[in-house]
Amino acid sequence: MTIPSPTIVYIVDDDAEIRRSSWFMLSAAGLSPRVFAGGADFLEELPHLTLGAVLLDLHMPDVSGFDVLQAITARNAAFPVIVVTGFSDVSAAVRAMKLGAIDFIEKPYVDDELITLIESAVARCKDADQAQECRRAAERKLALLAPREREVLELMLAGLPNKLIAHRLQVSSRTVEMHRAKLMSRLDLPNFSAAIRLAIAAGMDLRASLEA
Repeated sequence: MTIPSPTIVYIVDDDAEIRRSSWFMLSAAGLSPRVFAGGADFLEELPHLTLGAVLLDLHMPDVSGFDVLQAITARNAAFPVIVVTGFSDVSAAVRAMKLGAIDFIEKPYVDDELITLIESAVARCKDADQAQECRRAAERKLALLAPREREVLELMLAGLPNKLIAHRLQVSSRTVEMHRAKLMSRLDLPNFSAAIRLAIAAGMDLRASLEA
């Protein structure tokens, strides 16, 4: 299966207002959105759906976004999934991407940012060679980090605040802040969301972080 043009985007969210606003925004951008009121509705239709991108809210009642991701993976469906998380919900974003999500976006999101993520997700899905080059580029970036900076990054990805990172590494909170600033500068990243994407793109083993 290949993703048709215009790109179909399946909006899976239990919030009616978000479904409505997302539908209008994606339609205006020239995409072809279709809405689902929850994970169960989407999974019921999944075997019959044309390949497209999925904008998936993680925190839904009954069938959560995590359940949907697991079902997509179990069926070997090649839908590029962008998950919607709460602000600074680091552990949820990392868990979702370990389950197969291509990217994530935090609420409230900017329209242009979402369109860019969808276009990027679809492009990566179409070009496996490009995906491999992205991984190699991300690995080269992470290799620039000093060992202590990488430790701090891994603990940040686990969702630990500076105080707990300091306790874990037996250093001061001020030292953690310095390492955090240095690693963000060294990696030339604008924000922590970008750090998560880089770590996932590089295939960083996050199991230890998730268990921290």
